[in-house]
Amino acid sequence: MVQIHEFLQKRGIGSIAISGQELKMAISEEQKRIAVLLMHEPKTVEELNKQLAIPYDKLESELRDMLKKEVVSKSGFPTKYSLKTEILSKVKKRKEIESEDTHKLRLKIIIEGQAIDQDLLKRQLDNIEASLRKEPNFTIYDLALQKIIKEGEHYSSYLDVNLSVKDFRALMRLLFHYGPTSIEVIKPTKIEFTAGELQDGLVDASSLVQGYNEYIIKLLNKKELSEFYSKLFDKKA
Repeated sequence: MVQIHEFLQKRGIGSIAISGQELKMAISEEQKRIAVLLMHEPKTVEELNKQLAIPYDKLESELRDMLKKEVVSKSGFPTKYSLKTEILSKVKKRKEIESEDTHKLRLKIIIEGQAIDQDLLKRQLDNIEASLRKEPNFTIYDLALQKIIKEGEHYSSYLDVNLSVKDFRALMRLLFHYGPTSIEVIKPTKIEFTAGELQDGLVDASSLVQGYNEYIIKLLNKKELSEFYSKLFDKKA
């Protein structure tokens, strides 16, 4: 399966946070600071310089780059810069979701997919998206299917998901049912789970592992199974 960092490099995509919200693009620390100010109202270069203390030449360079990335737009005289409408709308939407979200754990995950047929891959990832949105203990803030690319004989893509999960049990379900290849904890910096929550989550995880084990046993012959267990248990730490 294609490595996720290769995907990101090919598309020039990274992740930033503006007032707790993510935008899918590469952006510098100075651009983050500029974006935070522009969330409130459009500003001139002079106003940004005064509030951020970024040198004019550096500030103008960063703004040109943000224009190129279509993060900001400019208008009027004197020229004022503002965040793009679609970005502001996304930030406001996430804030609305967050105001009603009681779940403890906020995450950003990547779920990768690969298939020999492009349409099949699209259907697979669409099904995963539909399933995620139906989960009662997940709150989806943002979910985006990235462009499908061909890698050798296969097609690859991934879902970029920003979501929250209710508790430890819901976290185990996310990990074992959807198998994200990348997980970033957005918040909190510290979390506590009750013994009951841990028990329920671990029982679910154990049950799923047993199910996977039974499935693997059915697929492998005796020799292959012996080699599999040898690699699994005889491997030195």
